[in-house]
Amino acid sequence: MQVEKVDFVSFLTQDIPRAKQFYSEVLGLEIESQGESDLEFSLGQVTLDVFDPSTVDQPFAPSPAGIAIRVPDVAAARAELEAKGVEFAGDIVHTSVCDMTFFKDPDGNALILHRRFAPFPDGRMP
Repeated sequence: MQVEKVDFVSFLTQDIPRAKQFYSEVLGLEIESQGESDLEFSLGQVTLDVFDPSTVDQPFAPSPAGIAIRVPDVAAARAELEAKGVEFAGDIVHTSVCDMTFFKDPDGNALILHRRFAPFPDGRMP
């Protein structure tokens, strides 16, 4: 199999209007498309699909794994979101290769502000 790229990733929601407000107004993501039970947002090189599973008789469950959102400056992005009422879990984590900080959307889906600054093992820069 030859993989070209990831087209979209999905999160589930229990409240489409609340999700729309959070992702478009709080995070500032561009809406690519929207329907009664589904929203698509531009998340850099991939689409974030936010879907209400109850509309197809499926159960809701938040994603604990998370999506790492690359930002130019983790501390600045965190401060911007905190000013909008977003609560973070713990301090910014500084590793030998990146900075990251963790938060959740209103449905409990895990999100990460992230910035890798070290080269990858093969020498490529992030």
